[in-house]
Amino acid sequence: MDHFSRSWTALLAAVADLPDEDFARPSGCAGWLVRDLVCHLVIDAQDVLITLVTPADGEPTVDAATYWKLVDPPTGDDPLDALIPRLAAAYEEPRLLTFHLDDVGSAAGRAARLADPAARVGTQDEVLTVGDYLAAYVIEWTLHHLDLIAHLPEGPEPPAESLAAARALLERIAGSPFPASFSDRDALLVGTGRRAPTGAEQAELGDLAARVPFVLG
Repeated sequence: MDHFSRSWTALLAAVADLPDEDFARPSGCAGWLVRDLVCHLVIDAQDVLITLVTPADGEPTVDAATYWKLVDPPTGDDPLDALIPRLAAAYEEPRLLTFHLDDVGSAAGRAARLADPAARVGTQDEVLTVGDYLAAYVIEWTLHHLDLIAHLPEGPEPPAESLAAARALLERIAGSPFPASFSDRDALLVGTGRRAPTGAEQAELGDLAARVPFVLG
């Protein structure tokens, strides 16, 4: 839960510090501007709030790793993906979007800190502990933090602890470690297809090269 709070707090702070002109720049999510990504984060925060107040009975069906499903790379045809840019544009001014994210995002952060990690919640027809649910979101926040600053050279990096925790979770999802020579940042970017591996990295990946990228959905 500490990793959730640390990664989410860092991401919210990075968004809050963006100058208005950066909202029109591309993000690391193909086809999305920074403003579109921030709008997606509002929806993510709402999802966290909804899930944390959706108690579930029965044994957990997934954990932090198996919560994520491997999907095909986005094509832009998904109705929700197409909705996000239109919704983001409706805010018109970046300050309205950042206000909404700070409002809902702060509430999601408080709810996470107050939640019982052993409690069980339901989402997407699955049951998991609150601790596993919040742990699963560390990779979401960390990857989107990298997406946020992908074309912003001065943007603040995610915390080192968040990068390490997200890498560890990606390796659990992949069922294999990434080469030790890969930094946590590079393991996440290459492993999720956010950038192509260099020739040297391709060789170091070995058998894993045929399995990347791992696109999470």
